[in-house]
Amino acid sequence: MTSAAQIYLASQSPRRRELLQQIGVRFRVLVPDVNEAPLARESPEAYVLRIARIKAEVTWMRICERRMKPYPVLAADTAVILGRHILGKPATDAAARGMLKALSGRTHQVLTSIAIAHENKLQLATSVSKVKFRRLSDAEIAHYVASGEPHDKAGGYGIQGLAAAFIARIEGSYSGVMGLPLFETARLLKTFGVQVL
Repeated sequence: MTSAAQIYLASQSPRRRELLQQIGVRFRVLVPDVNEAPLARESPEAYVLRIARIKAEVTWMRICERRMKPYPVLAADTAVILGRHILGKPATDAAARGMLKALSGRTHQVLTSIAIAHENKLQLATSVSKVKFRRLSDAEIAHYVASGEPHDKAGGYGIQGLAAAFIARIEGSYSGVMGLPLFETARLLKTFGVQVL
């Protein structure tokens, strides 16, 4: 960013950066070191909220320790849920193929929680979307995995990329499925005095 930041973004996701730029929010990226493993018997809803909150809190503590400018911190976490199972980022091509086969012809949920921390204030919100995949052939799955697109994406796909051709229907927030629900984000940022648009 060339102009002065308004917030810190606690994420290295290029999609979150693009979405914040879309609504005119200036930011500086600070990537927290957080263990993102789910807890035993933790619900998907509790998981995404906990991870977003921890990312925001850890980043805020880092800002205070380093005596950096005290801008609000925005953090987010996205999970793709099939049944009660969290589909994370596939570590291998085989894992990506398995996820896409499981999603084929079915409806799944995408949960994205956001957390904003500033001084002694923390606010949270969660976006819930339903995404329906059409049936995918083995050849389509193999071609998509070979593109490399699934590797850094929860559930092994990106709605904003080639996988848009797989999606028959979405109910909820398109930007939430991408990783940052802009309606909820803009609403919370305004409560912290951050100019949006």
